[in-house]
Amino acid sequence: MSSVRRLPPLRSMAVICALGSSVLLMTGCTNADTARSSVAEAAQTTPATNTASPTDTGTATATSTGSASPSASASMTDDQAERKALVPQAKVTWDKAADTAVKEVPDSKLVDLELKRTSAEATASTGSPSPSTPNPAPSQGAPEWEAKVATSDGTVHRIDIDAVSGKVFRTQAEDQDTDDKQQLADLLKKATQTPEQAVKAATDKVKGTVTHVELDENDDQKAIWSVDVVSTDSWDKTTLEVDAASGDILNQHVDRD
Repeated sequence: MSSVRRLPPLRSMAVICALGSSVLLMTGCTNADTARSSVAEAAQTTPATNTASPTDTGTATATSTGSASPSASASMTDDQAERKALVPQAKVTWDKAADTAVKEVPDSKLVDLELKRTSAEATASTGSPSPSTPNPAPSQGAPEWEAKVATSDGTVHRIDIDAVSGKVFRTQAEDQDTDDKQQLADLLKKATQTPEQAVKAATDKVKGTVTHVELDENDDQKAIWSVDVVSTDSWDKTTLEVDAASGDILNQHVDRD
């Protein structure tokens, strides 16, 4: 008789399958729990990183730089900003403007010279063109040197000079009474220091660009040259009083407004 291999009963097969599935399920669950535990431990021990989206990056950057100090231009006063805008526009230096002014009136000396913007009044037809080189006035707001020169008797003429081209565009005699003329004539006699010497004394003390030179009298009734020097670093203006007889610096004041 041939031997026949007996197959296990169906019920036994079902039990074996069920047991196998249970073992696999338990193994899977154990592995999952282990993975979750590892993730949790990693989360506790790993430093937090910035997971901001690209659109959040700008906000984060702005926050980190928000404490930076404001720029120099943002902290400027109106006067400092105006000096920064005006001074570099002037291509003609104070000494060249002074030389041009005194040549317009024979036997005259400089008594005042200031860098400013051309006003509407200066561009009007009042006054007369330069007798030597009649030129059109620059546009309103353009830089100009407004000069005043005086003869020995104190008579003053105003000379307007284009601070870019260096050309005179108007001359005009000032309206003066007898006392004004005599006072200025006396100042001219006391001023043995030239404006060039006064400016050198001032700029040896304070470095910068000269924007105003004026023959004046201080509170002690002493003849002085008042010289304004603008720093091109801070755009502050320093006014120095130079003794018009000795050339000594008598006083100086920094205008940071």
